[in-house]
Amino acid sequence: MQNELLKELEARGFINQTSNMDGLNAALNAGKITAYLGSDPTADSLHVGHLVPVMMMRWLQKYGHRPIALVGGATGRIGDPSGRDSGRPMMTEEVLAKNVAGLKKSFSKFLRFGENDNDALMVDNYDWMKQYSHLDFLRDFGTDFTVPRMLSMDSVKRRLDNGMTFLEFNYMTFQAVDFLTLYREHNCVLQTCGADQWGNAIMGIELVRKKLGKEVFVLSTSLITDANGNKIGKSAGNAVWVNEDKTSPYEYYQYFRNISDDLVEKFLKIFTEIPLDEIARLSALRGAELNEAKKVLAFAATEIAHGREAAEKAAEAAAALFGGGADMSNVPSKEIEMVDEMPILDFLVMTGLFPSKSEARRMVEQGGVQIDGVKITDIKYIVSPADELMVQKGKKTFLKVIKK
Repeated sequence: MQNELLKELEARGFINQTSNMDGLNAALNAGKITAYLGSDPTADSLHVGHLVPVMMMRWLQKYGHRPIALVGGATGRIGDPSGRDSGRPMMTEEVLAKNVAGLKKSFSKFLRFGENDNDALMVDNYDWMKQYSHLDFLRDFGTDFTVPRMLSMDSVKRRLDNGMTFLEFNYMTFQAVDFLTLYREHNCVLQTCGADQWGNAIMGIELVRKKLGKEVFVLSTSLITDANGNKIGKSAGNAVWVNEDKTSPYEYYQYFRNISDDLVEKFLKIFTEIPLDEIARLSALRGAELNEAKKVLAFAATEIAHGREAAEKAAEAAAALFGGGADMSNVPSKEIEMVDEMPILDFLVMTGLFPSKSEARRMVEQGGVQIDGVKITDIKYIVSPADELMVQKGKKTFLKVIKK
């Protein structure tokens, strides 16, 4: 009999690939299991592109199983070569610590942590990997990985011509040791991951089998792409962040509100907990009525990530800006020090709407910036001090700038 959790995950479109579906089904039917999901601290927040396996772990917890959120303090020091054409830049210890803290905050938005039987556990693989010297690691695991097997991985093959380093080549061995360690310490039998991590995860299955003679499982999810078919992520430059200091709840809401029509059903199934029969009804809407489904999606997704109050304020702000007649007090705002006149590019960077003057310049020259409804196209424009200014970036991003 197919396990109820697997039925839910399959119906919602989470499952991309499984190492042994029959074995995993039997393990789930036998009782509570422990599963883990890892994320390297390459940034101080998860983003929407990470959330498919995170939401799958959320469902796993709802069905009574125990999730482990692994923050890769050790693997983050190496850099995952999967899906990349060049090595990741090395991070300082200070940046790593900041990013680890940010990831823990992100995971806490989606998983329940505590002391009960199926409350989530947070771990950092640096805690066990730092105990190995290079010699210790080679002695304990060096004979468990063969070079031909490692070279067969797609993450390695695509990088060989671009000069993959020995550092990156070791990444899959570290991830495999993670699985072995979590099995030994927490009886963790399942690793969940995105499709791009499949090869690394399989190495963990093989290591557990070699060392302990036990079978563990991998369950991967498909990757979420943007309207152009590009993977959503920091490297691609299109990340929508989970932590509110990087992407506001309003911007998070607007991301889901403005997805293309063909993604509505998929996103409702993955990013919300709305029952499937209601999703079927919403997905059947057409034309202007489909906008109501998008509003439901945006509210439900924002509520999970930021809470009901933030979702309500985001919805009210969107209604005020695009529907008219609603309370403008919930429109995103920021206070800045502005005593004298200021060049437009300096002003836009100070608001936080743009990370650099070059990006602000590009948007101004393209006619994508408005202040109080007036389009600004001159990069030499001077902004005069005012108690309050409504700044618009593109078609959908608004910020109420308030003078301190």
